[in-house]
Amino acid sequence: MPNLDLPLSHLYRPPAAATPEPWLLVLMHGVGSNEEDLFGLAGFVPAPFHVLSLRAPYRMGPNANAWFEFTVEPDGRRAINEPQELASRALVAQTVETAARQLSVPAGRVVVGGFSQGGIMALTLLLTRPAALQGALVLHSRLLPQALPHAAPAAQLAGKELWVSHGVQDNVIALASAHAIRDHAGSLPLALTYREYQSLHELRPDEVRDAMAWLQQLATRS
Repeated sequence: MPNLDLPLSHLYRPPAAATPEPWLLVLMHGVGSNEEDLFGLAGFVPAPFHVLSLRAPYRMGPNANAWFEFTVEPDGRRAINEPQELASRALVAQTVETAARQLSVPAGRVVVGGFSQGGIMALTLLLTRPAALQGALVLHSRLLPQALPHAAPAAQLAGKELWVSHGVQDNVIALASAHAIRDHAGSLPLALTYREYQSLHELRPDEVRDAMAWLQQLATRS
């Protein structure tokens, strides 16, 4: 088991023994949760992957953390703490790049993923630092307008992979947010896989199964 020295607290699962060219999946939880949340997916993640589940840096309460604070305006718009988001974005990028280096995984075999606010972080990293990874797994999330001015040139996203899935009855982040990601991604030279599920703001078995199959085909195709 490698002794990872990373900027963010984390949980780790190694790939299957003797995997010749392992991949790295970095997972990020939603608001009010912690690294144990998405680490529950580790048993379903394909065997070729290192799995790293990160804890967000801003503490909200016992075992409850956030990547950045936000408020919901009366008209439904969300106002975020932009300095916190900027700091978290830098920490996530540093953590992903450091983990990949310490595990000897090239950027072309790195995937970041997240649920809700963690999905925002994963999508933002893909859009702003595409050279650091191959793809992003974005679950029940939204596109962060504040990150778009920092996006890399579209040409740098050529060959990258994006999974986006959402619940049609999501009562926390509206389905329209997933449509906005889909529409934005459609203007970029990346490979988008988009799925909708009969669910609320939650991960159900069919969505997990399909997302893991997407990861498997990435690893198989390499």
